[in-house]
Amino acid sequence: MADRLETESRKLLGRLRDAMAGDLEGQARLDRITHLIADSMGCEVCSIYLFRDEDTLELCATEGLNPDAVHKTRMKLGEGLVGMVARNRQVVNTPDAPQAKGFRYMPETGEEIYSSFLGVPVQRLGEALGVLVVQSRTAREFSADEVYALEVVAMVLAEMTELGAFIGDNAAMSARHSQPVLFRGTVGQEGAAEGHVWLHEPRVVVTNPIADDPERERVRLREAVEQLRVGVDKMLEIAGGQDKDQQQVLEAYRMFANSKGWMRRMEEDISNGLSAEAAVEKEQSVARARMGQVTDQYLRERLSDLDDLSNRLLRILTGQGADTGAEMPADPILIARNIGPAELLEYGRSLKGIVLEEGSVGSHAAIVARALAIPLVVHAERVTTEALNGDHIMVDGEQGVVHLRPDDNVVTAFRDKIAMLAAAQERYASIRDLPAETQDGAVLSLQMNAGLMADLPSLPSSGAEGVGLFRTELQFLVRNQMPRRSELVALYARVLDAAGGKPVVFRTLDIGSDKVLPYMKPNDEPNPALGWRAIRVGLDKPGIMRMQLQALIRAANGRPLTVMFPFVAQFEEYRSARRLMDKTLAAEERLGHVLPESVKVGAMLETPSLAFAPLKFFEEVDFLSIGGNDLKQFFFAADRENERVRRRYDTLNVSFLSFIEGIVERCNATGTPLSFCGEDAGRPVEAMCFAAIGLRSLSMRPASIGPVKSLLRRTNLPEVRKVIADARHRGEMSVRPAVMEWLRTRGA
Repeated sequence: MADRLETESRKLLGRLRDAMAGDLEGQARLDRITHLIADSMGCEVCSIYLFRDEDTLELCATEGLNPDAVHKTRMKLGEGLVGMVARNRQVVNTPDAPQAKGFRYMPETGEEIYSSFLGVPVQRLGEALGVLVVQSRTAREFSADEVYALEVVAMVLAEMTELGAFIGDNAAMSARHSQPVLFRGTVGQEGAAEGHVWLHEPRVVVTNPIADDPERERVRLREAVEQLRVGVDKMLEIAGGQDKDQQQVLEAYRMFANSKGWMRRMEEDISNGLSAEAAVEKEQSVARARMGQVTDQYLRERLSDLDDLSNRLLRILTGQGADTGAEMPADPILIARNIGPAELLEYGRSLKGIVLEEGSVGSHAAIVARALAIPLVVHAERVTTEALNGDHIMVDGEQGVVHLRPDDNVVTAFRDKIAMLAAAQERYASIRDLPAETQDGAVLSLQMNAGLMADLPSLPSSGAEGVGLFRTELQFLVRNQMPRRSELVALYARVLDAAGGKPVVFRTLDIGSDKVLPYMKPNDEPNPALGWRAIRVGLDKPGIMRMQLQALIRAANGRPLTVMFPFVAQFEEYRSARRLMDKTLAAEERLGHVLPESVKVGAMLETPSLAFAPLKFFEEVDFLSIGGNDLKQFFFAADRENERVRRRYDTLNVSFLSFIEGIVERCNATGTPLSFCGEDAGRPVEAMCFAAIGLRSLSMRPASIGPVKSLLRRTNLPEVRKVIADARHRGEMSVRPAVMEWLRTRGA
């Protein structure tokens, strides 16, 4: 039976290929295909439903249903049995469709006389394109072999759709990769950019989904898999015992490459008429579909490994390497599923913008994008499957919106916005050298955050008074092994040289949580943000901290040195770190190294517990910097990487502002210098409110200094304090509405 079905499947695919090669196009080609499928499977009905938009399916062709319903019958995702197949991306096979849960009767189709229903998703690499349905009058459940055969056909339909097989003068569908598409993601780095798409990993295009000679395709597959296995073995040999984590990933690759089940399934697909490439991609599509449904992190990682391995195998089979010969456009907007900091740094400032399907606002890529002042949007779902190299694209980093192949109206409005942003930057440049002084005479110190040498050229042009936070972990994250002390000495010295005498606050290594070094064994912690990270790692591994402190001391070479320890949760942690600093200074003096002219040692206040430390702590610490990003997530118990909860909580919430004000009062009582560091410091309205409750030093990304200074210079702080106080008195949850209304009445 199976052999007969395999033969029938090959015959059907051969007939489909002939239909592709014929003169028919567009709707006529789709109509011919539904007739061929219905005839081959012995069914009265075959229908193809394709997505018109991400939520709407349309009947695009049918054999057996009312032809007048074509392009008129539409349904929402999840609506009816067809909508259920599309939403769940799973087969629906029932002998009695009208009685099945979720059935929706469409009177215009005339389908009420058909009992049996088999629907399979038409999908490519995890992207749902539509649903393929067969129906018959006889009440029966389709066999597993018949289901499998229809899935193979759906796979080929997906490839045909991707290759534009149904486009023509009488088009059933508009051409893929040709229509304007809007993506809504999350802001990773503000700014606006216009340019052309540059794909970080160009998609492999399968141009021959159907094959005549199964034996030849099996030989091609086996040879490619053997080449893949040899490549994985070589990578394992090179990795050796140096990197256990990388070795574990490669061992997983080796396991999949040698998987008999994986090979058997692909060979079965070839027996059913698919080419070797199409068989690999069919398995890859199944893996991606499962990846979107499993919640277990380990299983997701393994499915991701299989996805990556499939890509490697496809590149071997097609000869389509990462270098396709395409020339990078002069104004590239980088499109990728995700990207590491080292890869992003290789592109450097040549990029005009970055759009990622995955990523997060706190990822290494986001940190690098901010350092390079490149607009970044993350969580732009499906962008890698929709965009092609060279496509016109506009990235709105202010709103987290991406316009791919925009129409003329969008282009005009977007260019107006870019012009307005440019005009605003000119206004900010005119006040660059003026103090951040409010109308009532309060003067604030505005400093910039940095983490790369690429940041430092922004110091004079931004108007920053110094570097309020230099993130030292980036030099550790972009390498495959621990940097040498001599390398760190040279880097830190260049940072101080580039600062030109302006103060620089070096934050010691802040790793853990979302920042895992590639050469350190990650800890399987249930909640990494609350786990072994930052100062906790430094105190448990004093050798690493000592090496970094030595590098900072030697880099200062007689100049002032300011060091800040991250994520201090209690007084004793600061004291222990301070003792290590004092011992390192003494050891450096004994070795004859030049000591810094002065040394200031501070802490980042990122946990609510430190705000209630003993008074002695505030007296001993040289300075404090509120790490707003972490402090806010712990204050509200809302993961800042979780979009479902982080936006629920406002920085200008009355309770959070009151908490910050309490820290200001404690520092004022002990004369402890205090600053606020984080994304909120660079938002003009938030910065104005921080100033109103007593903060006098803010550290932010360079591009934010102009907008913040502009608003502060037009603000009377006593008036803002009164607005905040009145909102508190009225019992309002957040002062934002009242503050925004006050700004509107003043025309600010």
